[in-house]
Amino acid sequence: MRYLPHTEVDVQQMLAQIGVSNIDELFSGVPEDCRLKRPLDLPAAKSEAETLGFLRGLSEQNTKTSDWDSFLGGGAYNHFIPSVIDQLVSRSEFYTAYTPYQPEISQGTLQAIFEFQTLICQLTGMDVANASMYDGASACAEAVLLTIRAGKKRNKVLLSQALPPQYRETVATYCRYLQVNLVDVPLQDGVTDQAALKELLDDQVASVVVGYPNYFGQIEDLAAISELTHASGSRLVAAVAEPLALALYKSPGDLGADVVVGEGQSFGVPLSYGGPGIGFFAVRKKDMRVLPGRLVGETIDQDGQRGFVLTLATREQHIRREKATSNICSNQGMCILMVSIYLALHGKQGLRQLAQVNYAKATYAKEKIAQLDGFAVPFSGESFNEFVITCSESVASLKTRLEQQGILAGISLGRDYSGLEDGLLICVTEQNSREQIDRLVVALAGGEA
Repeated sequence: MRYLPHTEVDVQQMLAQIGVSNIDELFSGVPEDCRLKRPLDLPAAKSEAETLGFLRGLSEQNTKTSDWDSFLGGGAYNHFIPSVIDQLVSRSEFYTAYTPYQPEISQGTLQAIFEFQTLICQLTGMDVANASMYDGASACAEAVLLTIRAGKKRNKVLLSQALPPQYRETVATYCRYLQVNLVDVPLQDGVTDQAALKELLDDQVASVVVGYPNYFGQIEDLAAISELTHASGSRLVAAVAEPLALALYKSPGDLGADVVVGEGQSFGVPLSYGGPGIGFFAVRKKDMRVLPGRLVGETIDQDGQRGFVLTLATREQHIRREKATSNICSNQGMCILMVSIYLALHGKQGLRQLAQVNYAKATYAKEKIAQLDGFAVPFSGESFNEFVITCSESVASLKTRLEQQGILAGISLGRDYSGLEDGLLICVTEQNSREQIDRLVVALAGGEA
């Protein structure tokens, strides 16, 4: 990329053209309390060798899930990644995040995307899936925009309060200037309150968005919510932050969801400090042409051989900007391949067995913790590999105490949920041995793990 310097005259001409008086006005959308009021406090320049040494020292302060007993979840999950995934995605022909811009340029890449779409459809019970989104949160926000576009002038969206907080924040950011009325649906026993939902549904509601499982690991009654939603003429969006659960529970599509979105990181993508993610997005056939992103299709060439083409692309690079449904460009192509290899490697039965292991280990931990003095499991419903506990001890004190024993106990819920200041979200996956779970229980009880 070339560096093109601009003179002060050039800058002033550009500012005048867009109608602002100075560069600071370009950042008017950034809240005042988020702006730095002083120059960056950077150290003196270092040589390349000194810089590498400095950065190496910083990296050594980090830790890995293999060094701790980690019970963190909340949207990023510690699942085992078979070595074959890294081996295959490291091949030079796959080592890029981009999809081809011309439909015929790379049959291998197009086939990988097609297989991903097919696997997502099988997992979600839907008709059509796209070539992925940035992550689960952005996919959820794009799903809301889809329902607004298809909602016949409806501009209200009901968001379950048990939807992951990051998803709700991203939806709010996307809708900030779009005159979309976002309304929270309250909770009852850790799941969406169906009586409250029924009261909120009217002829202005474009969609209802719920987690499956939800942020607390609870399994929502999608069939009942779907019936309520469709009775009002609205669409149901199911957001799946932990897609491994779909190998054990009935698919959202089978339960009546109109749009299914989520995060595919659980399927072979490393945690990597929270990114990159791999958002998936699936719809019914009727919504195929308002689906954001790209669709790869299968066809037959002139020689009768199986081939793949970029069938639909609804982003502004391919069609007139005002007709575009999205500006999604990179579809995390390398992450798509990771997910596809992971799912193909496990197969339907292997994925179900893995889900059963997650469920069994989480259930064991939940039952053991519930027996401890000063601890309780506040929600009575079904949960997958995450669950909420409440404790009489300060959550901050508890987490600090367990960190001193090499245990990452879970995620504090008080910041995002009023009334759950004593709540902790604990996740157990196949990576947690029975010994680790028992150490957690002993440490929670006040002993030395």
